[in-house]
Amino acid sequence: MIEELPKVLVADDEKGNRALLAEMLKTTAKVILAKDGEMALALAERHQPDIVLLDVVMPGRDGYSVLRELKSRDATRHMPVIIISALDSIEDEERGLLMGAADYITKPFHAPIVQARIRNHVQAVSHRRLLERLALVDALTEIPNRRRLESALGERWARGREVSVVMVDVDYFKAFNDHYGHACGDQALRQVARTLNLQLCREGDLVARYGGEEFVMLLADAEPAAASALAETAREAVQSLHIPHAKSLVSHELSISLGGASVRLVEEGPVPLGLLERSDAQLYRAKQQGRNQVCWED
Repeated sequence: MIEELPKVLVADDEKGNRALLAEMLKTTAKVILAKDGEMALALAERHQPDIVLLDVVMPGRDGYSVLRELKSRDATRHMPVIIISALDSIEDEERGLLMGAADYITKPFHAPIVQARIRNHVQAVSHRRLLERLALVDALTEIPNRRRLESALGERWARGREVSVVMVDVDYFKAFNDHYGHACGDQALRQVARTLNLQLCREGDLVARYGGEEFVMLLADAEPAAASALAETAREAVQSLHIPHAKSLVSHELSISLGGASVRLVEEGPVPLGLLERSDAQLYRAKQQGRNQVCWED
């Protein structure tokens, strides 16, 4: 897999400086050029660069104004900004850093210095993004965790989409762990997670580990009948793994119980966390009725 080059936005009103920086970075970055402050703000929001190289002295909006605006917007506040300026006083450098700039390079600049500083900041950004991704992934099953699920539910709500939620529980999992050991239990959870994930076929669908032996399937733009049918397919897929479960009271193989509910989301109002509770109520009904089955809210 070819590693994607970092995106660097260069904002400078002097064409020669833009060309020089673009030539300097062409082999190590994807360069986006802006000739003034307003253009820089628009391109930063649109392209989400990894680094912004920002000149201070520009007509109209100067670099400090652009920096202040970048740091005030949710979409751009985390972008590292490196100021490149002919203003080389301690006061100018201090002002830029206090406003949130990650670094300050004075003109005339030297290619090795600019490249090294950009490389260091890109590495820091990559590390931060990796940590952010890991914070949203369940360590055991390597699928999204509960935190990511709740965030995704909020995103679906903001888009005004119809959503179905399926709560999933592995039947008699404590007995499975007690009989086969926790290593086998962990392996079984990984297999169940992978199998549930394979059932998803549309953008916006998601499977998350909710905790312990519980999972949640978040199905976007799914009519209740279609979502219920997919849940039944998932139940059959887990059963077809043929994982022995000698201590189950419902099957001689590992099985799951599922409960689901649907709602058409609107653009205003609170995130419907109650949808999870309604799905959980259906899961409870599936367990009460014998497990290894799907129950759906009417």
